[in-house]
Amino acid sequence: MAIKSFQYKRFRNIGVLTVFAVYFLILVGGIVRSTGSGMGCPDWPKCFGSWVPPTDVSQLPDDYLEVYKQQRIEKNQKLAGYLDGLGFEKISATIFSHPSQYIETEFNVTKTWIEYINRLVGALIGIFIFLTVVYAIPYLKEDKAVFYLSLISLLLVGFQGWLGSIVVSTNLLPVTITIHMALALVLVALLQYAVARANKDKVLTGYQFSPKLNLLLWTLALLTFGQILIGTQVREEVDLISFTMGGAERASWVDNLGMSFYIHRSFSILLAALHIYVALLLYRLQNRQITVLTHVMLALVGAEIVIGVIMAYFAIPPVLQPLHLTFAALLFGVQFQLLIVYYYASRKAKTLQVVVHN
Repeated sequence: MAIKSFQYKRFRNIGVLTVFAVYFLILVGGIVRSTGSGMGCPDWPKCFGSWVPPTDVSQLPDDYLEVYKQQRIEKNQKLAGYLDGLGFEKISATIFSHPSQYIETEFNVTKTWIEYINRLVGALIGIFIFLTVVYAIPYLKEDKAVFYLSLISLLLVGFQGWLGSIVVSTNLLPVTITIHMALALVLVALLQYAVARANKDKVLTGYQFSPKLNLLLWTLALLTFGQILIGTQVREEVDLISFTMGGAERASWVDNLGMSFYIHRSFSILLAALHIYVALLLYRLQNRQITVLTHVMLALVGAEIVIGVIMAYFAIPPVLQPLHLTFAALLFGVQFQLLIVYYYASRKAKTLQVVVHN
């Protein structure tokens, strides 16, 4: 019994650590974007052909710009060929014809090391998730889903690593960044569910299951997921405007944003109202775990609104960009955790009531 208890505790600890590490990676990724460090390393997985990046341009060959640009073009040609062979001609044409891959990125030691740290954090998460899979092996006898959720997470991290190389080779092609962000949220959800499923017996009970509330929680999570992706597209527009204007006239960037920004801004009002309505329903359950999660959810919504307003009216302060993204990801994570806790708590309560009636 003591051995089992240790095994389960070990899995829970590494699972929780991995979840928070993924959120930290999202924050670091936001810092990479806000500082324009996405191409700080023009190749992948190495950085300027080395596992430890250079600290001065003198350590690079004179023609390094052309060398790494050509490497990206050759890699994109292969990728475009594979996609074309699979019938994705439109996507293939977009990747290969996009002008971003022909842009030369000059060496900047600060941006290089910011991107390098981002990659190190990603590699660390890969190790954490590998350990999560190893520590989930005991669940094969009692709850196979916990193990397979962990295994799928590991495979997803591997795919994310490959996609990261495509993001670099296409010089931050917008569609690849959006997919990268979406899969990061899916990864967080898988890990949270695996950890919560392994500890479902510790969920507090005491209320009837409501299909309406369950549907509202799913709706809230999915709408937030969509809002984050729209926000990612807005961020891509900001990057394009910044590049076009050479980083100058920052106060005018918002005025030059397209329809995605106005959809994102207007949709936030609807989401805020829906959050308040769902929160009122959750508070009525008088479940301590759900109440705490609801408090956190509303706090994150408030923080997101304040940051969004400041960004829109005060020239998009760079320091707030990664915070806006990270809080949004945390908000989605809290919503998904609410879904999990509500499902297990109400389901268990329902089972107990059936036993009593019998």
